Formats: sequence, C-alpha cells, structure tokens
Amino acid sequence: MAVRLLKVSSVATAVFASSGFYLYSKNVDFNDLSIIRFGRAAATTAVISYDYLTTLRDVQYGTEEYWAVKSKVHRRSAERLRDLCCANRGTFIKVGQHLGALDYLLPEEYTSTLKVLHSRAPQSSMQEIRQVIREDLGKELSDLFIQFEEKPQGAASLAQVHKAVLPDGRTVAVKVQHPKVQRQSSKDIVVMEFLLQVVHWLFPDFAFMWLVEEAKKNMPLELDFLNEGRNAEKIADMLKQFTFLKIPKIHWDLSTKRILTMDFAEGGQVNDREYMRKHGINVNKISRNLGKIYSEMIFVNGFVHCDPHPGNVLVRKNPESNKTEIVLLDHGLYQMLQTQTDQVVSLSKVLNQDFRLNYCRLWQSLIKGDLKGIERYSRRLGAGDLYPLFACVLTARSWTSVNAGISQTPVTQSEDVEIRTNAALYLPQISELLNRVPRQMLLLLKTNDLLRGIETILQTRASSSSFINMSRCCTRAIARHKRSKTKSRTRRLQISLSERWSLCQIDLYELMLWLRSSALARWVSYLLNCLPYTN
Repeated sequence: MAVRLLKVSSVATAVFASSGFYLYSKNVDFNDLSIIRFGRAAATTAVISYDYLTTLRDVQYGTEEYWAVKSKVHRRSAERLRDLCCANRGTFIKVGQHLGALDYLLPEEYTSTLKVLHSRAPQSSMQEIRQVIREDLGKELSDLFIQFEEKPQGAASLAQVHKAVLPDGRTVAVKVQHPKVQRQSSKDIVVMEFLLQVVHWLFPDFAFMWLVEEAKKNMPLELDFLNEGRNAEKIADMLKQFTFLKIPKIHWDLSTKRILTMDFAEGGQVNDREYMRKHGINVNKISRNLGKIYSEMIFVNGFVHCDPHPGNVLVRKNPESNKTEIVLLDHGLYQMLQTQTDQVVSLSKVLNQDFRLNYCRLWQSLIKGDLKGIERYSRRLGAGDLYPLFACVLTARSWTSVNAGISQTPVTQSEDVEIRTNAALYLPQISELLNRVPRQMLLLLKTNDLLRGIETILQTRASSSSFINMSRCCTRAIARHKRSKTKSRTRRLQISLSERWSLCQIDLYELMLWLRSSALARWVSYLLNCLPYTN
C-alpha cells in the first residue's frame, strides 16, 4: 500500500510540476485560474468562520466584553474579505463595493473597511485596452483617436475610463471593460453561492443568499455597455425638465457591449466639499437638486439609477451660464417600475405598479408619522411582523423618530450612532428581513444608503427639502394612478383638484419653513422684540 501511495504521489507531483511549467511557459496569469480563485475564497471563508466560532465561544453573550470582542472579529473578518476582493478582483470587488454601501444595514466594521474598494479597483494594461478596442471596433486605437491618455481617469471593478480626442476635435470618455471580467463573472458567482451556503449551514442566522441572487441578476446587465448607453439616453429624456442635470451624450459608432464612448464631463465628485467651496457651489442646493432627481425617478417615472456613489455623481459650474450642474454617470444598473406589464426590460429590474404605489404610500406615512399606514404598507411590501425594523432600515432613523414622523424630528449625531450600532445588534433580524422583501427592494435600499452617505458628507441630512420633494412626487404619482383607473371626467377633475390642493399645501409648508429660517423673519422678530411693552 505504501509503495502504491508513493507511486500515486510521485505521478501527481510530476503532473502538477509539468502543468505548472506549461502554464508558466505560456505566460498564464495564475490569478485567472478558477481553482486558484476558488481556493483563495474558500480559505478566506474558512478562516473567517473559524475566527467567529472560536473567539466568541467562551465569551458570555450580551456582556460588554462580548460586544467588544465581536467588534474586533468583525474588523478582522472585514479586512480579510477586503483582501480577498482585491486579490480576486472583478465580481468580488463589485460585490464588496455593494456591501460597503450598506451603511445602515451592516456592522460599521464591515462598511468602513469595504468602502476602500472603490479606490482599489484593478487596472488593465494598455496592451489589453488596445486588444479590446481592436477586437470590438475592428480598428487600431490610433485610427480612431488622435489622442488617447494611457493613464485612466478612473478604474472600477468592471471597467476603466480613458480620456481621448476624436479626429474632429471633440473630447470623449472611453469606457473599456476589463477583458477577463466577462469570462470570470459567472464562475465567481457560483463560488460565492457555494461558500455562502456553507456559511449559512455553520451560522443559521447568517442568511445572505439575497446577495448572490442580486449578483446573478445584475452582473449580466452591468456587463452590457450598449444597454448602459440606452439607459443614459432614456433617463436624459425622462428628466429633461431638470436643466441642472447633465447626462453625457453617447457616441454609438464607437460603442459595443464592451466599449462605451461618451462626451467627456468635467467636474468634482459630489462628496468633495473643498472643490465646491473653491468653485462657489452651494452644497444645500446640490443636495436639494439630487433629492429632486431621485424622487422623480423613484416615485414618478419609476426608472431608478441604482449606483449613485460619489464617483458617479459630479458637480460643476457651467462656464457659459455660471449655473451649478449635476452630472450623472454610470448608467449600467437601473430599476424599472412599469405600470402595465411585467415584461423584462434590458438593463432594468421590473417592479409592478402595486409595488411603486405601496412604496409611495409608505413614505407618505413615514413622513407624517402615520403608524397604521406604516404597518399596512410595510406588510404589503413583504416585511410582515418585522415592519418596525423595516421602517428603521428604510429611513435610517430610530423607531422614536418614526413614531413622531421623520419630517418632524431632525437627525442627530447620537441617533445616527444608535442606528449604526443597531445594525450590528440586529444583524440576524436584518438578514431575515432582506430575505423577505421583494428582490427589487434591495437595490432601492442600497440607493437610499448611498444618497444618505452623500447627505452626511455634505452635512445636509437635517434638511427638510428631501422630504418636501418626496411628498410632492408621491402626491403626483398617486394622483396619476387614480386618474388612470377612472374614465369619468368628473372624477378625474376631482382627483386633479385634490392633487393641486395637496401640492399647494406642500408649497405653503415650504414657504413657512423658509420664512422661519430667513433673515427677513429674524429681522421682523427683532423689531417686534424692540417694541415697547404695554399692558
């Protein structure tokens, strides 16, 4: 038996050595091999699982020591996960970025650690870029552009963007997909699915299969740049009434599934307060206009840009008009709320009309503090008995603030810390909630968290403007739905008048808030105080 085992091991060693020599001679990147990527992911998963199992085993649950130790395990595990994403790149970085955006759903140790993945995306070499352009456009790079900057303007998990100049002198941005991502993505998702199932078996409270389900649906959409171009044109047309919003024009003759060419857009990232200060850009106006854009997308048009991280939202002063503009980039992932059909549309997720209307009514209830409405519409959206947690997750506010009406209670730093702490305490319940609600809700939650993150950096979260914009859009969306359900002209007129009255009330409320905070109001108050007092 020993001799046979020796022979088998010798043959195996020879095969392994010869395979390694062959791959080395062919200049194969070992990181591209599925077995290497799987082994790295499996090893990281095993180490993280072992750390949780052994470190917390001898610590009494619920004590201060328990939470302190668990926080350290969270931090170590998040760092290991970050390193895995950086090593395997591609889909792993994309999923890691998604997790890093869930500030109010995951423990702070994970979100703060994984946020760095936005700046650690891999770069393809110029040789690889030229190869993709040659394969997809059928010409050499020098035949298409008179100038092409080799250093990318930015690199993301799936692609990188280069600044270039066309023969007619126009400056464009050329987004080129990393050549290996398409081939690796489906295999990487299978690996993630298997490992998450293993983790769920070890830790029954850990039910994050929704993460893989989302990756399965989203990756094919985000890897098709022609769909991204169509989305960009669609949202530009839908929101054309907002003159402050700019969507770069697509150059279809230089675009394929792996290449997207568009007008080059200058500007600073929306979270760069120093850039805005230097260029005289009002942060409150930016926050207010961003709220208008997303309220219109979600509640009125039902077509939602689902990746508004700071790198995809630029701000600038128009050199000709001197007006402040918002530039929206990366239109690869949208969610579509259709009114008549559940037909699948490219680059989007389809939500039925009931979902959007229930979502509108839920937000109206949250703004007013209508607890019965909060429970009713949360249950309709799948939250069940977890509706109080759902309301807190959706708004990133405490249950006390939800009870009072989120428009009536300003956000405080202590409340924000409380919400982030509770994300760690209630992780099993949050996990269960995310598996209950419709899959489409997950992208909306991610979008909400990204927008809240921008507001936090701009220090505009306490502003009431976002609630006012949402109230207007919810009112218009519900009125539009009611009009579509009746053929009576009289009834349509009643609905329109009711809508006008509701919008008028919102306008008056906004005016009241402005007067209360304006210099005029302070001046009048000062004069009244100066008047002599008489009995």
